Amino acid sequence: MTIPTKITNQTFLQAARGEVTDHVPVWFMRQAGRSQPEYREIKAKYSLFEITHQPELCAYVTALPVNNYGVDAAVLYKDIMTPLHGIGVDVTIETGIGPVIKSPIKTRQDIDALGSLDPQRDIPYVLDTIKLLTAEMLTVPLIGFSGAPYTLASYLIEGGPSKTHLKTKSFMYQHEDEWHLLMDKLADMVIVYLKAQIEAGVSAVQLFDSWIGDVSLIDYNRYIAPGIKKILAALEDSTAIKIMHGVHATHLLQEWNEMPLDVIGMDWRMSMAAARKQGITKAIQGNMDPAYLTAPWPVLEQELNRVLADGTTAPGYIFNLGHGVFPEANPAVIKQVTAHVQAYKSQNS
Repeated sequence: MTIPTKITNQTFLQAARGEVTDHVPVWFMRQAGRSQPEYREIKAKYSLFEITHQPELCAYVTALPVNNYGVDAAVLYKDIMTPLHGIGVDVTIETGIGPVIKSPIKTRQDIDALGSLDPQRDIPYVLDTIKLLTAEMLTVPLIGFSGAPYTLASYLIEGGPSKTHLKTKSFMYQHEDEWHLLMDKLADMVIVYLKAQIEAGVSAVQLFDSWIGDVSLIDYNRYIAPGIKKILAALEDSTAIKIMHGVHATHLLQEWNEMPLDVIGMDWRMSMAAARKQGITKAIQGNMDPAYLTAPWPVLEQELNRVLADGTTAPGYIFNLGHGVFPEANPAVIKQVTAHVQAYKSQNS
């Protein structure tokens, strides 16, 4: 692994390991880009894929929130669709829609046609961006990520975003052997993808399972958990921090607590203190509703203090949102939130 040489702020890493920290570390999912005016100027000229294929430009976008807000970690700017091109998936990101798959998966033959990811061949621009950031631009840890197999499969089968994921679940129930084959192929891709990011220099990796909340605990253990366990087992020898984040997924917290993860990301639908009382022992990341970023400061400040008091009931706490930053969020507010979190002193301090 390439060791980043300039990390002077290790607060995020310390909290992820469950250690006591000088302040509560903070970063925001989708902090790179979204609401920043500098990013919007770039986005007017280039698509997401065009930005990510230019390491210098992508590194600049990734570092923007660190420089503008003073957050304690950077998250690589890219999309969860990024590695799918490498295995032969024709995917585009369409404005107002999101990822669109030209030929959705319908049969075993479609799954058999998926190739294997070769990072040096398929995503060298991602690795070059990571090396540029960790060697020259960042003094905070860099977080890499991947979509988790279920969420990736939902796009591959639905052909794009879905509110019900009916096609995905129908395929899962009707074609169990093919489903497990797809999960296994996607797990292998994720393993190669995350290992390449770690080797290039990221200090942490996060699995995003955005749509996993639609799956019951019973179905999770039968249809999805084997792939997640395979990924985590393959990464277990790595010193990189491993984070799992899902939406509507509080029913899965106990399962994740038993896996070789370092951090569990929570959305706002459950109290973090309640999770602790239920036996969650790993570091927790979360969990303010991002809509609060649009609230008047007195309302936002009250919610911040509530979330911080909730999260700091035990060591191992990282402030984040329960989901990503909205484009409507005011960058000045995000900067103010960052400063407030870092200045907060819990009753346990």
